[in-house]
Amino acid sequence: MTKTEEPTGDTVPLVYQCRLPLSTSTVTHLADLLRRHLKAIGSRWRALPPGRIAVIVLAVLRHDQRLADMAGGNGVSATTVRRWRDELIGLLAAKAPRLDRALKNIAKRGGEVVLVDGTLIPTQRRTGKDNRPNYSGKHHRPGLRFLALTDEKGRLVWISAARPGRTHDITAARRDHLLAHLRDAGLGALADPGFLGLDDDPDDPVVVTGFKATRARKLTLGQKVANRILAAGRAPVEHGFAHLKNWRILTKLRTAPVRATQLLRALLVLTNLEVAR
Repeated sequence: MTKTEEPTGDTVPLVYQCRLPLSTSTVTHLADLLRRHLKAIGSRWRALPPGRIAVIVLAVLRHDQRLADMAGGNGVSATTVRRWRDELIGLLAAKAPRLDRALKNIAKRGGEVVLVDGTLIPTQRRTGKDNRPNYSGKHHRPGLRFLALTDEKGRLVWISAARPGRTHDITAARRDHLLAHLRDAGLGALADPGFLGLDDDPDDPVVVTGFKATRARKLTLGQKVANRILAAGRAPVEHGFAHLKNWRILTKLRTAPVRATQLLRALLVLTNLEVAR
C-alpha cells in the first residue's frame, strides 16, 4: 500500500473545443471594426488580440455561452468578457440602418414593396407590476415585441426598438410612423392580417394585409385565393426571422429593453453579413 500526498480532486480547468458556424469574413469584419474603434479612442491594449475577442463575442452571441465559461477558457474575467460583448454590440448596432434610410435604399435599387412582420423574443419571467406589460396574451409568455422589415428576398433591412410583449403590431407600427415613411419612399408593404386596420386610406392603400374571417362573415373563394397569394409573397419574411433567431442568445433575453434593442440591431448587421457571403 502506497500513501501519496496528491489531492484527490483535479483542480486543472477543463477546456473543450466547439465549432462556431460562422464565416471567416464575419470574424474578420468584427475584428477590423474593433481595431478601428481602438485606434479612434486611442486605446492600444487589450488582454487578447482583436481577432480572439471577436471569436469570443461571436461564441457568446451564437451559442449563448455563459460569460464565466468563456472567461475561464481564455484566461480573463467574466467582467472583461461582458465589457467586450457590450462594446462590440454597441459598435455593430451603430451600423444598423434607420427606417427612412433603409426604405430609400430599397427604392433606389428598384424595389417596390417591403415585407413587414412582428415577433416576440422571450424574456425571463419576473414578478412585479412593472413587468406585467411584457406578458403576451397571444403567446402566453413574457417577452419583448419587435417589428422588422425585409426586402422581397427576405433580407432584413430594419428592426424596431423593443416594446413590451403585450404591444400590438399595429400600435408598434404607428409609433414608428411606418405608413408615413413608406409613402415618403414610394413603397408598399405586405403584411399579415394582424396589421389589418393600419392603413385606413381606401383610395391609396400602402399596406396590403389580405382578408380576415369573422364569426358572422366567412371568406369567399376569391378572398381565400387572394390570401394564399399574399401568404406566398410574404414567405421570405419568415426566412429573415429564421436567420435572425439562429443566434441562440435570443432564446431567452436576460437584459433591459434598451440593451435588447441594441442587441437585435447588432444581430441584424451580423445576420446580413452571413447571408450576403
